Amino acid sequence: MTKTEINRINTTSLAYLGDAVYEVIVREMILAKYPLDAGKAHQHAVRYVSAGGQAKAARVMIDEGFLTEEEEHLLKRARNHRTMSRPQHADPKDYKYATGFEALLGYLHLAGETDRIAEIATEAFRIIEE
Repeated sequence: MTKTEINRINTTSLAYLGDAVYEVIVREMILAKYPLDAGKAHQHAVRYVSAGGQAKAARVMIDEGFLTEEEEHLLKRARNHRTMSRPQHADPKDYKYATGFEALLGYLHLAGETDRIAEIATEAFRIIEE
């Protein structure tokens, strides 16, 4: 897909895809670090895939200038998108930042930017682990 075509996709849909992309990356990372049973691996993964963890990573990446201007714009556009869904187990502000983070990953996935996805995920892991 071209960037123009991807930009026409609703940010909620990009977040839907980005959630799956990030989930696979986290699972691979957890299994590489902790070759445990699935239940224990899930317990380790929760902090990375939770809205709070993703929101923390997104905020720090914005504050530290880690994201490109284009990436930050997309994340903020997705964060600010009005939606009727309400988070069940997360702070609403964290939920919105997490949605923006996931939308960014969905966008990059469709654009074929696998190296940049890996860089962002690695940075997110570092931030969440602090």
